[in-house]
Amino acid sequence: MSKSSNATKKPFLHKSVFKSEGSKFSTEEDRELVKRTLQGDKKAFEMILNKHQQPLLNYIGRMVGNRELALDFTQEVFIKTYTSLSTYQPQFKFRTWLFKIASNYIIDFWRKKKIDAFSIDQTGKREDDRPPFEIPSDEPSICAQFELIELRGKIEKALDKLPPHLRELFVWRHINEFSYDEIAEIKEIPVGTVKNRVFQSKELVRQFLEEQK
Repeated sequence: MSKSSNATKKPFLHKSVFKSEGSKFSTEEDRELVKRTLQGDKKAFEMILNKHQQPLLNYIGRMVGNRELALDFTQEVFIKTYTSLSTYQPQFKFRTWLFKIASNYIIDFWRKKKIDAFSIDQTGKREDDRPPFEIPSDEPSICAQFELIELRGKIEKALDKLPPHLRELFVWRHINEFSYDEIAEIKEIPVGTVKNRVFQSKELVRQFLEEQK
């Protein structure tokens, strides 16, 4: 890419590209639901499930590239979450704790499949049945919706080409809308390292998008 093109490149991840897949409830509400679950309130855990299931499924789907497998993994992660709920420490955000369980589960899967989760050369092929991006209901026009769908599709293809450890951070930061601090907490790495890897992932996606033009 030439210097002139670098100077004029436009942002491709403006807010309207993705419908937020972040959590809707506050951290305090999560803590209260966990407390009620531990006291035997089954409906409280159903509320936790309903709140976090779709963002978690979408994350896992983008990591493993197969919807049926993602559904199985999501169920397993929630089972692990439920059985480990007594170990949750309320001073931490529940969703970072939940996604850490999910991340470790996926890493274990990669290891069993002998996939190097940290290989820069690992691109992998994924199926087309991944959880789709949702279309915001308040888009201004059908034309604008079509353009967003087209861009999301291109970004999905670009994500396929990212090494898993960068794909994961891209999804968390730009789709699940995790903060850098939350990602650092999940992965147990410095915030500066998170920022560098997120930047690297974004630049790789940008390069892949440029190649598609």
